[in-house]
Amino acid sequence: MSTTSFQSPSVTLEKGSYRMRAPRRLYTPSKQRALKRLPDPLTQDKKLAILIVLLTSATLACFGTAYYLFTTRWRSKPVPPTLEHEADNFIQVVPYDTLQTRYAELRHDPHAKFLAYFPHSGFHNQRIAFENALVLSRLLNRTLLVTPVRLGDKPIRYVQFDTLRRFLSQSGKEGLFHCADVGTHVSTPEECLDYFDYTLIPWNWLVDLSEIRSRQSLLEVGNASTAWLQENLGISSKDTLTLRDTGPYDYRFLDSIMDISPSKDKYLHSVYIPTLARAQERLLQVGTLFGSSRLRLKLEASVSIRRDIRRSMAFANPALTGVADAIHDALGNSYIGAHLRVGDGHFQHEGETNARIIWWKLVHQVLKFDLQETLALERQLIDADGDDELEPPELLPDLPSLRVPHPPLPPFPEAFSFDLTCRGELHPVSPFARLNIPLFISTDSPEPKTDPVFSRFFNTFPCIFFLSDFHSETASLGRLRNEYDQVQMTKFLIPFMDAMVVANAREIVVTDGSTFSRFVQDVLWRTYHGFEIVQRG
Repeated sequence: MSTTSFQSPSVTLEKGSYRMRAPRRLYTPSKQRALKRLPDPLTQDKKLAILIVLLTSATLACFGTAYYLFTTRWRSKPVPPTLEHEADNFIQVVPYDTLQTRYAELRHDPHAKFLAYFPHSGFHNQRIAFENALVLSRLLNRTLLVTPVRLGDKPIRYVQFDTLRRFLSQSGKEGLFHCADVGTHVSTPEECLDYFDYTLIPWNWLVDLSEIRSRQSLLEVGNASTAWLQENLGISSKDTLTLRDTGPYDYRFLDSIMDISPSKDKYLHSVYIPTLARAQERLLQVGTLFGSSRLRLKLEASVSIRRDIRRSMAFANPALTGVADAIHDALGNSYIGAHLRVGDGHFQHEGETNARIIWWKLVHQVLKFDLQETLALERQLIDADGDDELEPPELLPDLPSLRVPHPPLPPFPEAFSFDLTCRGELHPVSPFARLNIPLFISTDSPEPKTDPVFSRFFNTFPCIFFLSDFHSETASLGRLRNEYDQVQMTKFLIPFMDAMVVANAREIVVTDGSTFSRFVQDVLWRTYHGFEIVQRG
């Protein structure tokens, strides 16, 4: 933006250079009276001065009006996506605090040591990296620098160390906050085109870190760039031990010097945590920590630390749990759930196959139809051609889950009681009456009600529901705006909300090979039901 300097107009009076003499004239009294009525030159100067003042005032008024219009050009009809309900009239902000006092304390603490890492990619990759960073900092007895979690459609992909550091240092919205006030009456500035596509929130808003804080030191920071570290913590390059990666699988961390990585391991270098713990540099800077097998933990104490940290990753914000509880009550206490990923990548390509496997697990393993009953049901309700050659899919046992058994669940009730209207006609007689149980499906399909992948579920379960069916229960999400950038949070919270509702189900089945699905089954479902979580990796 350029500014133009306005100058007040001026008027310059120029006098002639030559004075001409005329013949002497004689004036009659009448002519003398007429001459006295000519304008006084002093009066002309006064008028000119008044004119100059008026022109100057007008110029200043125009300049002031232009400046006001320029500085307030974004302040009408903001364009963030909104929900059409009364909750939009109230804004509940997401806290985002800075801790300047704590920074100053740690800056002057000669014994303070820190761990920093570079988060990247989608939410669950960030979550896994955060878990690993929490475990590693605990084992190294270092304060973890906790940067915000990035939500939305604009993830920062993994690139080599120095490039990723530069991307992250520029990933905030500082200097762009005017984008929140852009009005619909003007074109969106180029720098604001993706402003509402992502947002940054503190981890402690989404999950409960209180138990972790009681056992190790955390420091929330806006970013961990070299300049920020120097300015706020007094850490220079001389105070830093850097593990600079050039690929996503360069370093793996082992907790026992008696252990070695497998010969065919995908990680290139093994770093022993006890050796790393002896480093004297104030800051240990690593690159990526993504990967469920990034930490190879063999000591019982280390495994226990990871279990406690992973359990703390269950979504616990009261604004979200309140909505999940309301939907749980509407569905009744005995609904079942499925987490079906079909939205992108190979999950989209394998959608039909994964849908069939999940359908089989629901009917055969959860509702206890035997093998032949399930096959007959599939042929009758789903297979339009009546293919007698149709065979059951291979249902592989989930060994990690079997190693962590949970108490047996109570039997299903004889009848299902809930206040919702079912989509289809209820099955009148046994054994099909068991299929009248409410089924909640959490999915990333944009239109599950018309997606052919879900047809087998509609044909089997008359009482099938999706998150989009619960408008009144989810209306309060429209109040949530991020105090950091004034972005409405609703669209970013839908996947979390979806996962929380399905994790509250009596029993669930999930998509094989999905990190998100495994988190829902291993952590959310077990935590919400009071069971020990499953650790993988």
